[in-house]
Amino acid sequence: MSIIRSLWWSVRTDGEGPFDTAHMKVYYPAEVRGDDVERLTGVFGADPAGAPYPVVVFLSGVNVGQDSYRRYATAIAESGFVVITFDRVAELFGGQFGLTPGVDLAAARPDTYGSAPTCPTIGAILSSLAELNADGPLAGALDPTRVALGGHSAGGTVAMQSAKFFPWISAVFAWGAHNMVATMLGWAPGTVLPAQVDCPVLLGVGTNDGVIMGSADRYGEEGEQRRDPVTRTFEEALPAGANLLAIIKGANHFGIADADPTAARAFLDGPADTDALPLFSRLTSLFLRTHVVDSAHARTELSAFDDASPLDDRVVLYHR
Repeated sequence: MSIIRSLWWSVRTDGEGPFDTAHMKVYYPAEVRGDDVERLTGVFGADPAGAPYPVVVFLSGVNVGQDSYRRYATAIAESGFVVITFDRVAELFGGQFGLTPGVDLAAARPDTYGSAPTCPTIGAILSSLAELNADGPLAGALDPTRVALGGHSAGGTVAMQSAKFFPWISAVFAWGAHNMVATMLGWAPGTVLPAQVDCPVLLGVGTNDGVIMGSADRYGEEGEQRRDPVTRTFEEALPAGANLLAIIKGANHFGIADADPTAARAFLDGPADTDALPLFSRLTSLFLRTHVVDSAHARTELSAFDDASPLDDRVVLYHR
């Protein structure tokens, strides 16, 4: 019998202490043996049947705790992945501190963009794979040569801006994320930056995303007639390839997360008329199994996804 379990880990990142640590939660397919070790410690070893497992590193939105993504991470792990989320408290902007994937604003300016990742924390998380793979419940259970990078909101943005700088990343996915850039960094209004990716990208967005709409002035845009930044990112920022854009009717910015009403900007969001989590987690799993695992079955199901409407007619899928 196999179930999904998780363990905790931590890794040093860039920055000065105490704001230099990422606390990770690692979800993995586990084997239920029913022995005394499980009963007394709550520790379950990885299920050897699917090992070594490809790895997914997921970057949270600003001030969104990693446990907000527990259901989404669990759903992806159930399809045969080890999924890593993390919390890191560090400087955001203007002297403020909060939960962040770790953004290097200096790497996002006009004279530096494209020369380095805008999220150096990714490298620290990837460096921890060797330790996790060496001992403990995940000993020998990780495949560090098969890695995907994902994120929500700002986490998805820096994933798109950083992926190509790290080896073995073979797929990128994001919900409620785009690559428009703030004018405060010196960019012209309405600028969409080219994504730093060398692999297929899956973007997802809901038609009721109020957070993206509420941030338009950051990018020098105003008015309801402006084009959706996620669609613009899909069309303008990504290199041609096996990219997908999923628009889910009635979903909002926090569609894949359990929003915390005391933090972040969920107060800006539109109504959640559709539960995006089961729809987008299924699509994410198919996308990852196609491009990270090279599953012929997943590729066939993914290619027929929008034609056969196997999930829901609220999902509109675009290919590029």
